[in-house]
Amino acid sequence: MKLGRMVGWIGVLYITIYLEEVYGLENVSIGAILALGSANGKVGEIAMQAAVDDINSDASVLGGYNLSLQVYDTKYSGFLSLMGALQFMETDVVAVIGPQTSSMAHVLSHLANELHVPFLSFTALDPTLSPIQYPYFFQTAPNDLFQMTAIAEIVGYFQWNQVIAIYTDDEQSRNGITALGDKLSERRCRISYKAVLPPDLRNKSGMIEKELEKVKMMESRILVVQTLASYGPMILKAAQKLGMLGDGFVWIAGSWLPTILDSTPTPEIYKMSQGILTLQLHTPDSQRKRAFVARWNNLSNNSIGLNVYGLYAYDTVWLIAHALTTFLSHGNNISFSNDPILNVLGGGNLNLSAMSIFDGGNQLARDILETTMTGLTGPMWFTPERYIVDPSYNVINVLDNQMKQIGYWSNYSGLSVVAPEKLRIKQQNHSSASQKLNSVVWPGGLKKQPRGWVFPRDGRKLRIGVPGRVSFPYFVYQDNHTHVIQGYCIDVFEAAVKLLPYGVPYEFVLFGDGRQNPNYSELVRKVAIGDFDVAVGDIAIVTDRTRIVDFTQPYTDSGLVVVAPVKKLRSNAWAFLRPFTPFMWAVTAVFFLVVGVVIWILEHRLNDEFRGPPSDQFMTILWFSFSTLFFSHRENTVSTLGRMVLVIWLFVVLIIQSSYTASLTSFLTVQQLSSSIKGIDSLVTSTVHIGYQVGSYAEKYLNEELNIPRSRLKPLKSPEEYADALRYGRVAAVVDEQPYVDLFLSRYCQFGVSGQEFTKSGWGFAFKRDSPLTLDMSTALLKLSENGKLQNITENWLTRKNSCKSQFATNDSDQLKIDNFIGLFLICGIACILSLIVYFSVMLYRFYQHLPPKSDPSITDSSHSVRLRTFLSFADKKEDSSERRLKRKRFSASMPIDGSESFEAGSRRTSSQRETIDIGGSNHSHKRSLNQ
Repeated sequence: MKLGRMVGWIGVLYITIYLEEVYGLENVSIGAILALGSANGKVGEIAMQAAVDDINSDASVLGGYNLSLQVYDTKYSGFLSLMGALQFMETDVVAVIGPQTSSMAHVLSHLANELHVPFLSFTALDPTLSPIQYPYFFQTAPNDLFQMTAIAEIVGYFQWNQVIAIYTDDEQSRNGITALGDKLSERRCRISYKAVLPPDLRNKSGMIEKELEKVKMMESRILVVQTLASYGPMILKAAQKLGMLGDGFVWIAGSWLPTILDSTPTPEIYKMSQGILTLQLHTPDSQRKRAFVARWNNLSNNSIGLNVYGLYAYDTVWLIAHALTTFLSHGNNISFSNDPILNVLGGGNLNLSAMSIFDGGNQLARDILETTMTGLTGPMWFTPERYIVDPSYNVINVLDNQMKQIGYWSNYSGLSVVAPEKLRIKQQNHSSASQKLNSVVWPGGLKKQPRGWVFPRDGRKLRIGVPGRVSFPYFVYQDNHTHVIQGYCIDVFEAAVKLLPYGVPYEFVLFGDGRQNPNYSELVRKVAIGDFDVAVGDIAIVTDRTRIVDFTQPYTDSGLVVVAPVKKLRSNAWAFLRPFTPFMWAVTAVFFLVVGVVIWILEHRLNDEFRGPPSDQFMTILWFSFSTLFFSHRENTVSTLGRMVLVIWLFVVLIIQSSYTASLTSFLTVQQLSSSIKGIDSLVTSTVHIGYQVGSYAEKYLNEELNIPRSRLKPLKSPEEYADALRYGRVAAVVDEQPYVDLFLSRYCQFGVSGQEFTKSGWGFAFKRDSPLTLDMSTALLKLSENGKLQNITENWLTRKNSCKSQFATNDSDQLKIDNFIGLFLICGIACILSLIVYFSVMLYRFYQHLPPKSDPSITDSSHSVRLRTFLSFADKKEDSSERRLKRKRFSASMPIDGSESFEAGSRRTSSQRETIDIGGSNHSHKRSLNQ
């Protein structure tokens, strides 16, 4: 073997010398580290050699240099991969294509960092190969992070919530599955089990079968396989032997499966792959690609089929050639120098000093990053994160003897049935509504989508924890004779199970000591830690519990309410005052007087009906104010401001009158109950004792959310204890959930609900986190609600003939308060204030116009008092009608000529009408005018 290798190197040397002598071309060498026994190794070698030939025949590339390729066969050995890299470092290669596996990429990248020789790989696509840690390592095909993202989106598209990962324990597969777990968690999915296989599966079929037997007994039926193309068929063969490639299973294979089906297809592989979903790197169609595919049979001598990694191998060589062209065109030389560190370590048989540093390696690495080209695989350049641009995959469904494409995935648009290159020119839309795939034929030939899980095949039934209630047995109880667990909650659960499209083996297990109600939070915790698979009962859905388990859709409403002793309110002589609170009555009366005073002020100088002796004017104010309550006021308003205030006030009176009538009707026709407890607010601010049901979350809510001391909270075990404690004053009220309270009040009518329900919740069934049963049971509960069966079950268990529900507790909150009318009073008050401001502004203006000038400027205080008396006398003086007519004439004179006559005629008509009204008025109106 050593002799053959030596002959090979000598041959390469002679060819290089020959080319230099004949053509005068300087040679530039690149290396390739491949496992030539693998499909990707064989295809890659042929494609790279074809790329070298095409490059050397293109005079525009490399500018007078000849590109030579040296291929080293690793024979699937990591050690030989290392040896090959070391040999290349001794022969002054400017770049290395490879290694083929990610495990060796981690190792050889350290060598690249030291000697500044770029390594480029189209198959070592481990997501953890960081460009920061390995600046001289380049992945020239899309990173496996994108493949795992595509698989996660497929799982989410079909609404599965857990998968089993089957993978070999090598860096690329292991780190790929880790990335898959992260992407699934972003979509509220998870990997329920990781079936880890040895990194080398040759001659280990027994280990594969043993691990798959564990998988077969598990719940999930979504199996994701990530491994090398050489080992994938071994896993499928073991699964076929165990009967795991048939109905109910969903297999999602990585890009290894299309590699096999493209390069080395056999009927056996196709038979085992029926119904499997897989991903293949997407490459856009182009003329260059079609031409290369047409050349392939000649290039390979029909020895192997072309797969997508052959295209990436071809483009990788061209990427290096373009970068070298840029490198050389900028005046850089290809030179190597000794590594001082290796010189110190040199000597001995290892001859480490023979390895040299590529002086232009740093610049060539930058040129590789900055190269942009379009190859057989489409656009090819690196993003700022050093990923290949526009990663995308074909979504394949293996059917019969072909790979049926059912859609695409790209990081731009997600899942679609349109090619990614067509979607990239449109506005990005990665919404869930835009995700689409064509129909799939699943393993076993099924066209209906598998639900993705089954009950574990270990013969164990679902353990359903049921609270062993002592009080309120209508919800859950165990029959003393038959020991059958029954109740409202049990009937709802069993009715929902019957609607599931599959059978559910289960058994009920009572939780509690049988002496008092169990702690429901502890029951939920038992589900979270796996002691129970499900918890069924009157379990309230509260925040703390949702953090550790998944709840179904609520099947009944449940919130906390306050129960207190009530007494029937008897009618009395003052019942008509009850619709309004005392403060409301007081504010209403004040506004009646205020509006009366404002109207009097606005009408006093103009309207004879608001003039006369002080006693008459005071009675006019009172009479006018309160007569507006019945809209029976006889006094006419003359001023514009007065009419505006009166209209607004009459609207307020209408609303108040209507509200009073409706409220009084309610008080007199509905049986009323009263209690000293007015709701939860009065309980919080008081110091009385409060009862709660043992095991309920009410205790924690009252203590932690409402800050009521535990010393005030008294546990009660049964409805009888509720009644005794309330009747004899041991507690002032009981706080419990609405369904329990409804049953309690159906027997004890001397108590009632005080206030409103102060929390909103519901009862549901608790499942372990991410249990697939949760969604199906929620759907079944919705169906029960829609078809009316849930209501029938509720009426059968919880409706009682002697119910006291017709007695509704009331309290002061039923009375109308000032808060109910604050807006109306505010509008009316603002109207009154604005009217008075306008009125007094006009009065002051007129007063200063008629005020004689001061005779002596030295007069101060006495003149102020005189001026005030003069103003009051002016304000009290009745405005002469002739003066008003004169003002109108002056105003009409200032109007346009065309409208002057009509305006004067209108004024005369208005004056005549007012005189007619005055003549038809009451006698005491005329007397007031005469007295004035």
